[in-house]
Amino acid sequence: MRIGIALMGMVLVATLAFAADVDGTWNGVITVTGSEVPVSWTFKADGEKLTGGVKQAGGPEIPLKDGKIDGKNISFVLPIDYQGTLLQVNYKGVVVSTTEMKLTGEVQGQTFEYTVKKVK
Repeated sequence: MRIGIALMGMVLVATLAFAADVDGTWNGVITVTGSEVPVSWTFKADGEKLTGGVKQAGGPEIPLKDGKIDGKNISFVLPIDYQGTLLQVNYKGVVVSTTEMKLTGEVQGQTFEYTVKKVK
């Protein structure tokens, strides 16, 4: 019985150790049609649910949807209105360290990658 409780405790501690701390603001630069655009992401994890959004150059925050977190991996959809057309940008990310995350986006068959750094 004690061994079972000890094993359950170790599994819980291991699970918490592998869960990434994504809460907060993450800044980076994305290249769009040859121009570098600063972006600022905010993320908040609640169990396996991820919420937040992104701001670009003084614009309003665009909220993400269908956000999920699984250990160091995140995924979400960013709906963007591009010249009257609604585009769904599918994102995946991996927390590389406590201060760095790599994001990969996919929209209309095109993929792009960039790195964001956590704001202290």
